Amino acid sequence: MSKVLVIGAGGVSSVAVHKMAMNASIFSEIHLASRTKSKCDSIAKSVKERTGEDVTTYEIDAEEVPALVRLIQQIQPQLVVNLALPYQDLPIMDACLEAGVHYLDTANYEPKDEAKFEYKWQWAYQEKFREKGLMALLGSGFDPGVTSVFAMWLKKHKLKTIRQLDILDCNGGDHGQAFATNFNPEINIREVTAPARHWEKGEWVETPAMTIRQQFDFDQVGQKNMYLMYHEELESLSKFVPELERARFWMTFGDEYIKHLTVLQNVGMTGIDPIKYQGRDIIPLQFLAAVLPKPETLGETTKGKTNIGDIATGEALDGSGEKTFYIYNICDHEDANRETGNQAVSYTTGVPAMVGAAMMLTGKWGGEGVFNMEQLDPDPFLEMLGENGLPFEVKELAAPLPF
Repeated sequence: MSKVLVIGAGGVSSVAVHKMAMNASIFSEIHLASRTKSKCDSIAKSVKERTGEDVTTYEIDAEEVPALVRLIQQIQPQLVVNLALPYQDLPIMDACLEAGVHYLDTANYEPKDEAKFEYKWQWAYQEKFREKGLMALLGSGFDPGVTSVFAMWLKKHKLKTIRQLDILDCNGGDHGQAFATNFNPEINIREVTAPARHWEKGEWVETPAMTIRQQFDFDQVGQKNMYLMYHEELESLSKFVPELERARFWMTFGDEYIKHLTVLQNVGMTGIDPIKYQGRDIIPLQFLAAVLPKPETLGETTKGKTNIGDIATGEALDGSGEKTFYIYNICDHEDANRETGNQAVSYTTGVPAMVGAAMMLTGKWGGEGVFNMEQLDPDPFLEMLGENGLPFEVKELAAPLPF
């Protein structure tokens, strides 16, 4: 029986809080705070209607550390689950240290003025958390998160070493909008427009954004174009799987998405540097995010499935030579919406956030300091993940990817 404070009130938070309420034997009290209390209240109302469980709500600016410390001290949770924006990771970590409480997030820190996702800022907190006897769990979403756990499950059960790793993220859903992002528009577009990077032979290889494309036939989704991108789990995987010769991340995008994004980029709407408009400084990308459909509103209209997983090649544990395995999850947008009122992209991030929190609160995962998902036992996490709507499948492939 544990008390938890969740920060943030978007689609991922909505899923995580619904799933926490469905696991009330672990999450005895759920507290939810964000800059806009009405969003928290809306989630709390849905949770009450669907599960009968109560969620207590608050208004908080997560970047105001003293105010957040006071809120944490008032609630006295065992764990703070950060489902706010990546810009807010460090102030929330600071508040957790001051208040003496464990920390979890789903995405690594990114400074507001630079589209650069890196773990270095959070890894620098290692000694601070260790000295306080606290645990900080980084990246407990799907990618990052489950994709790293998938790799470690393969290392534990199928492969002695992983020589090559490809992470494939396919959203085969259709939301009926001309252009909308399936998670926070600002973060989504910053990721997609950043240069692609992959890990090869001990160094990072950088290529222009959205220039390397391959086709892949995804189970229950079909043939899709996928693009080489940089994603933060590549950084932690290259650190914690030292034998990796190559690690890449691929994400699917439809032609309409690419067309709209290209136009927006060409006219400057994806920029993150301030411009003057009617005497005020505005960030073009933040303005664009404000006018695009909110991801949490897409649940009712989105149909289709997601398919996210890892393809890993390496030396087989049983000594039978080199083998390739594909481990993946398929999630149905309409099923996710029926259960939590959110589409599958929010669902596939929110459920692992809940499971990571449960691992910490039940003591199945523990430690002092800052931890990535690769450092912890994959088995209890994936078992609970499957019990909560995200089971996985494993297939042996005849050969590695041909590209």
